[in-house]
Amino acid sequence: MNEKTEELRDIFTSVTDGEETVTESQEDTRGSLEKDERTVEERLENVIAQMHERYGFETPLSEAELQTVARRYYERDGDDEIAADLEVEPQDVFEARCALHLVDEGDADEIDLVAIRERDEADATLAEEYDVDPKTIRRYRLVAAAKAESRAANDRYRDEFDSLLADSELASRMASDVREDGLEDATEGMETDVSF
Repeated sequence: MNEKTEELRDIFTSVTDGEETVTESQEDTRGSLEKDERTVEERLENVIAQMHERYGFETPLSEAELQTVARRYYERDGDDEIAADLEVEPQDVFEARCALHLVDEGDADEIDLVAIRERDEADATLAEEYDVDPKTIRRYRLVAAAKAESRAANDRYRDEFDSLLADSELASRMASDVREDGLEDATEGMETDVSF
């Protein structure tokens, strides 16, 4: 060893309390499709609670029923179907969806929601102008308000629902495929019907 190497060795041993070697312990962690340790149910409950706290919406539906509405929305079930299963009115399901920002283009058929939202006229006046009934105008206003609220929150809650409910089926399907097909690729083309 030359003089510089000896000097560096002395500095190293003084810094490491005289230990000759330093080995960092390594941990072999397993991958996961889901980063969050909480279950989808717990995360869904948390998102709904955050929205309830932030927006203070009122609904006759319980937290569990709101979770069901969100889950069934992503299963592409209609308000009537969800309402029948929950034994509530379809309007309650629709209003819950709006409160949870779970609205889409089908909720406002070819109508300018911005114009509806910005107008102060009574529902009956707008209904006459758009040639629909006042209940439909009220529905359009709820959709417009939900979209505006969602946009103001940068679609944060909608994205959370998407990642929880749209991706949860995909993640569970992928995880089951991995379990089922783990050795399939490794044994492909091999003769496995061997008699001993």
